[in-house]
Amino acid sequence: MPLVLPLLLAVALFCLGVYGVLARRNAITMLMSFELMLNAVNLNLVAFDAWHVDGLATGQTLAVFVITLAAAEIGLGLAIVLLLFRGHGHVDADAARDLREPADLKPLETGAEQ
Repeated sequence: MPLVLPLLLAVALFCLGVYGVLARRNAITMLMSFELMLNAVNLNLVAFDAWHVDGLATGQTLAVFVITLAAAEIGLGLAIVLLLFRGHGHVDADAARDLREPADLKPLETGAEQ
């Protein structure tokens, strides 16, 4: 199989992921789009590893690390989405700005600084 076919599929997946992250406001849809981008990277890694054939399987090893990183990212992302849904009743990404601290609050002082 030529190398161009998996690369074109990876480009299409990555473009769909970028569109989903930039155009959507739903946090779950943004997480799914980010996963699409990571899967496109994995497809590139495995395709180039199969094309290069060096015996070390570095592309496949890196793909396993990316899958592990994606699993950790989706766990943390879903925890943030659940926190947002419990607090506001929706998962709109624009409403996530309410989660940060107001700028006019002073940080707590510790006893060592006094």
